Amino acid sequence: MLVAGVWDAERAPGSPPGQTAASGRLLGEVLSGRGGGGRLPGSSPPAVKDPTAVERANLLNMAKLSIKGLIESALSFGRTLDSDYPPLQQFFVVMEHCLKHGLKVRKSFLSYNKTIWGPLELVEKLYPEAEEIAASVRDLPGLKTPLGRARAWLRLALMQKKMADYLRCLIIQRDLLSEFYEYHALMMEEEGAVIVGLLVGLNVIDANLCVKGEDLDSQVGVIDFSMYLKNEDDIGSKERNVQIAAILDQKNYVEELNRQLNTVSSLHARVDSLEKSNTKLIEELAIAKNNIIKLQEENHQLRSENTLILMKTQHHLEVTKVDVEAELQTYRHSRQGLDEMYNEARRQLREESQLRQDIENELMVQVSMKHEIELAMKLLEKDIHEKQDTLIGLRQQLDEVKAINIEMYQKLQVSDDAMKEKNEIVSRLEDKTNQITATMKQLEQRLQQAEKSQMEAENEDKKFKQECMSKSENLQKEISRKEKQLVQLETDLKIEKEWRQTLEDDLQKEKETLSHLRVETQQIICLKKEFLKLQDKNRQLKKICHDQEEALQELACKLSESKLKIEDIKEANKALQGQVWLKDKEATHCKLCEKEFSLSKRKHHCRNCGEIFCNACSDNELPLPSSPKPVRVCDSCHAFLIQRCSSNMP
Repeated sequence: MLVAGVWDAERAPGSPPGQTAASGRLLGEVLSGRGGGGRLPGSSPPAVKDPTAVERANLLNMAKLSIKGLIESALSFGRTLDSDYPPLQQFFVVMEHCLKHGLKVRKSFLSYNKTIWGPLELVEKLYPEAEEIAASVRDLPGLKTPLGRARAWLRLALMQKKMADYLRCLIIQRDLLSEFYEYHALMMEEEGAVIVGLLVGLNVIDANLCVKGEDLDSQVGVIDFSMYLKNEDDIGSKERNVQIAAILDQKNYVEELNRQLNTVSSLHARVDSLEKSNTKLIEELAIAKNNIIKLQEENHQLRSENTLILMKTQHHLEVTKVDVEAELQTYRHSRQGLDEMYNEARRQLREESQLRQDIENELMVQVSMKHEIELAMKLLEKDIHEKQDTLIGLRQQLDEVKAINIEMYQKLQVSDDAMKEKNEIVSRLEDKTNQITATMKQLEQRLQQAEKSQMEAENEDKKFKQECMSKSENLQKEISRKEKQLVQLETDLKIEKEWRQTLEDDLQKEKETLSHLRVETQQIICLKKEFLKLQDKNRQLKKICHDQEEALQELACKLSESKLKIEDIKEANKALQGQVWLKDKEATHCKLCEKEFSLSKRKHHCRNCGEIFCNACSDNELPLPSSPKPVRVCDSCHAFLIQRCSSNMP
């Protein structure tokens, strides 16, 4: 931590050569906190200052020195800097110290945490363009500590030439920074804004830094003060520094103008978009005004309708009051008659209770009969299901037999065509064999003639030899001719023999084909017999299927008759049991719509089921077995009775 003592950045360059070591020692003492409270030798003791303010001033001066030295060395070096460049390394160390000043200590699970990565992560939320840097820092494989990520972030921001912009956004948001820094920290005071202003000058520098291979986690952040101590040789370069500063000022001015131009163009685009949105909003306002006018008209109409409805309801209430009073009077008169009727009804109840016991006994008998009928119905349904399954199986077998018949018929047609073709081939082969036998006979005749001529020639030769030797030459010529003829005849014989052998081979092949054809004809005959048998089976199955269908139809007729009988029995049971006539006191709501009964919503009994309904749910009339005239019936009983009548109709 930096403590008391202010370093005058302007006195260091002008110090004499003999005072370089002393000034360097003084600089180290000032920044390390060992300078005797920051007093120079021979000077009077200064007033007591806040140590945090002194630290901020020292850090500001060091930032000024490092930024100024970095810009000067970069301009002399050629403006493109590597990660091994010492002034650049010292700049990052100074920036790290500035960002660490006044950091709050955060307790973690294992230890105390104090890193600058937390505030730098906020830049991503405040400045959208910083999202790329944050993402690339998180994706770097070699970084394990938050301090290493913060160092990588600073290097990437310098390469982007946006370090000043990012930190300016961070300094403006003091509320967010207060979570990470104490109130007296450098980033919370004016010195932070000054350092951000100095960082704008670094936009002149082009840095080419390799962040991947560098070990940023284990670097030690120590400031090397020897770089900022100057000799007398540096005094002569003031004019050059002044020129460089003027050039830098011009460049900064041009860059600021470019930024302002970019902001102006973006503002123009925003103005255009705002004008478009303004026109849209004006149109929407006009539509909204029209809608408001329509809604006001509708409101007036509704109010007028509401007044009419109120008038009608008041009139209806007055009418209902009159009706209620009349009904009360009728109720009082009818109650006296009802008391008399009640006494008579009690007498009838006693008589009916005896009748009811007799009817209950009969009902028990009928219930037992009903159970027997239900069992018979279940058995009939099982038989019907089984017969339906057998019918389905028979139909499947019929389909299979039909498919087999079609295949057999197709095979018969194919075999008949093959038989015709093979008969034609046999006839052709027989013609060929006849021709071959004729040629063989001709060849045998020729052979016999040749043998006879040879014998005659040999006899003549013997006679000619005995008779005269003078004619030997002529005879020899003739013999040579005849020998040639013999050679030709022998060659012809060989050719004819070979041809005969080939014909014999063809005959054997044709005989084999004939035998195959005979076998196939026998197979076809067998298939015809099987086809006839299958046709007979098919006819039998069709007869069985027809008989079963007739039986099923008869069963269906019997089933329908039995269902009708069961319905008749059920109706008789209902008639015997008697429908429960629900009392008026027991019903407070309609059974169907469940609306509450009132003076306006009267109660009505259904003459079929005996339940109580409102007028809307029982506005139907049908003749019942108990009364031939049409009587009031509820909606559900009305639908059920109509459905039963339609099903009973033929």
